[in-house]
Amino acid sequence: MSSVLQTVPLGFQWPTADPFLFCVHHLDRYPAANDQQGPSASLAGRPIGQDFEGIDGWRMYHGQVVPGFPAHPHRGFETITYVRQGLVDHSDSLGAAARYGRGDVQWMTAGSGIVHAEMFPLLDRDLPNTTELFQIWINLPAADKMVDAHFSMFWDDDIPRHVETDGEGRTVEVTVIAGTLGEEAPPSPPPASWASRAEADVAIWHIVMDAGTTFSPPPARNAETNRTLYVFEGSGLTIDAEAVDRSTGAVVDATREVRLTAADRTEILMLQGRPLGEPVAQYGPFVMNTRAEIQQAFEDYQRTQFGGWPWDRDDPVHGVDGTRFARHADGLVEHAMPA
Repeated sequence: MSSVLQTVPLGFQWPTADPFLFCVHHLDRYPAANDQQGPSASLAGRPIGQDFEGIDGWRMYHGQVVPGFPAHPHRGFETITYVRQGLVDHSDSLGAAARYGRGDVQWMTAGSGIVHAEMFPLLDRDLPNTTELFQIWINLPAADKMVDAHFSMFWDDDIPRHVETDGEGRTVEVTVIAGTLGEEAPPSPPPASWASRAEADVAIWHIVMDAGTTFSPPPARNAETNRTLYVFEGSGLTIDAEAVDRSTGAVVDATREVRLTAADRTEILMLQGRPLGEPVAQYGPFVMNTRAEIQQAFEDYQRTQFGGWPWDRDDPVHGVDGTRFARHADGLVEHAMPA
């Protein structure tokens, strides 16, 4: 019996399994920056405000000057944003702000409701500004959908890397964002998160394999656990005896120890978790359990704007010096170690 239960091609949005709702890999090779932290290039011919076409290898998304996602609401789930290259500027309706990237992760619990902006400031005026990130949505249990909104920062230096080296000096490196691998345990997820419960068996790993290496993720703890391996770099992968092409998601039997073999340098994102098994009602940025709760989310947002918007623009950015920081709604300020 094959360990690979299903394979699916990866488009712009990657298919996910409960408890995950959404996953997208943004890779934009922006040109040098202008004096407004946007691309120093003509925007002619782009559908500004809805630019997802990838012209010349980059997108403005919903941004008009700075690429990214200006103010928009969420309720009922969590966003996990893992930034490998470039920076993200966060601003929200609670008055909190952050600049993070270069290996950092922001884990945001939308809970009862938050409005936030996620902009991609370009700082280098002389060289290209590559931005690469994953955004993952994970559902909240029904009992926790209306908790207070907040975010946690996992700075790059605090995120463990599990490294295996073979006899020829070739390595497999696993960035452990959630779950544990051997003795490696990342910072704790927010307390209301499904991922904060041991029985949820949630793991988020970024796996980088040198050419010719093998790696065997240990079996999941729970027989119900879903595990998907997204092969997004390299020519492909062999899972046990089955070839899986690049740009493919492979749903595997999480209870078995499968053997991954890389023909060339390969990168994989693994999403794993035991399903919540609850009804999902989703409309755009709101994820609840019933249609009535979705309607209530719209009514609450129209009435309260989830706290309002304390910024002077919909797409705030936070200076040009590259300092990574987080200023929380309670006044706590964190700073990342310099890159």
